Amino acid sequence: MSVYQRLKDIREDADKSQKEIAEVIGTSQSYYAQYENGKRAIPFDRMVALAKYYNISLDYLAGLIDTPRRLR
Repeated sequence: MSVYQRLKDIREDADKSQKEIAEVIGTSQSYYAQYENGKRAIPFDRMVALAKYYNISLDYLAGLIDTPRRLR
């Protein structure tokens, strides 16, 4: 699974809109949509913000592992 698809799946599993998540990480909905579509690389600080928000590891978010690990 691509990182971009994982971003979308995690967001949809949390029943959140792109706009809601964009606000959480401090960007616009249009930029966030580009992250999910693979048209723009997501900056590291925003990946960290997403991992904290969803309480998952960066490894899972980045697609390095397939089982989400919860943060402590």
